Parts: sequence; C-alpha cells; structure tokens
Amino acid sequence: MKHGKKYNEAAKQIDRAVLYDPAEAIALVKKTAMAKFDETIELHIRTGCDGRHAEQQIRGAVVLPNGTGKTVRVLVFAKGDKVNEAEAAGADFVGGDELIPKIQNDGWLDFDKVVATPDMMGVVGRLGKILGPKGLMPNPKAGTVTMDVTKAINEIKAGKIEYRLDKTNIVHVPVGKASFTEEKLKENFDAVMEAIIKAKPSAVKGQYLRSITLTSTMGPGVKVNTTKF
Repeated sequence: MKHGKKYNEAAKQIDRAVLYDPAEAIALVKKTAMAKFDETIELHIRTGCDGRHAEQQIRGAVVLPNGTGKTVRVLVFAKGDKVNEAEAAGADFVGGDELIPKIQNDGWLDFDKVVATPDMMGVVGRLGKILGPKGLMPNPKAGTVTMDVTKAINEIKAGKIEYRLDKTNIVHVPVGKASFTEEKLKENFDAVMEAIIKAKPSAVKGQYLRSITLTSTMGPGVKVNTTKF
C-alpha cells in the first residue's frame, strides 16, 4: 500500500519493533497526527477470543472520563410520557412508528446513537436490516434499551462508547481527539482497557490481549506493550 509524504514522515518517528508504554504511545500518536483536521485517536485491541462462540463474545459500553470530543446526535424511540422525558434530557430526535418510513424509504440516518424503551423494540426491530450493519441497533447490554432514557442520553452525551468484537476478534474504539492533552487521552485509554479486561470471557484460553495498537485517523499505528495489563 502506498502512503503519502506526511504519513511516511510520521512513520519514521515510530520504531515498529518496539512495544511502547501506554503514555509513550499516546505521546507518539499525538505527535504523528499531522492531518489538517482534528483526528480521532483510535484503539485497536486484538484478543485471543474466538467470536464464533457465543461464550467468547465481548460486548459492552464504557463512559470515557473526558468524552470522545465528538458531538453525538441521539435518536430515541419512545411513546407516552417517555417522549417528553427524552426531549427534556436533550435527545436530538424523538419518535415512534412515524420514523420507520423516514429511515426505511428516505434513507434518513442523521443520528449517531439510538436509544429505545423496551416497548418500542417491536418497532425498532423492523429497522434491524438498516440499523444493524451500521452498529446503530439499540442493545440492552450497551444500556441503550432501557426505561431510564434520561440516564442513557446523559451517558451518551457525556462520552459513552460501545465496544464489541469484530469478525476478526478485534475491538476498535475511539479514545478522544488529537487535540486532547496526553493526560486526557491516557485517562480515556485507561478506562477502556479496564472495561475490556473486566469483560474477559472465562472461556478464553491462553493469552487474552494479543496486541494493542493506538493510531490516529490518518496516522501510522503505535504498538502498546500488552504486558502492562
């Protein structure tokens, strides 16, 4: 794969043979984020899980202490009193059945997270084919299928992120923006790592954390020493 000049310059600052301490890795990723926009700092964790087995799945959510640096637009499926509650809590969009054609037929997807009350999951289920592949489907494990819509909205707005294994047994999560201080990125990084370690399925044999890589949107990856965890 051919890379641009900026990427190659950034890559020269990273020793690919070295496994860095988390703090060093964060400093390097910040330094090598050279794009003209505020890049997202991402964490990629390769696990020893076999996601084909249900008991080795990892899925959950964690609130980043310093948020993601992104404004998150929240859509809430609710009815009755819960509509007013969701609006009061700062939901960007609230609705029910009437949103189905808008999403299904008009392709409306101007939101980043979806919260639903349990009694609305019948409605939301009809959108599974659209919301599922985009990672937008509400899920009880992630706290997005709940009667406490206020709490769900507050947490999302405060920087709650979801994590799950992909098909190659890797977890991909954002831990902030390149404009964040190293301390803030480190606090977010620590919160994610703590959650991932707690989420270790008991069925996993051998090494759980195979590799940890930090990267910015356009920058090269920096490998983190897994023995620190």
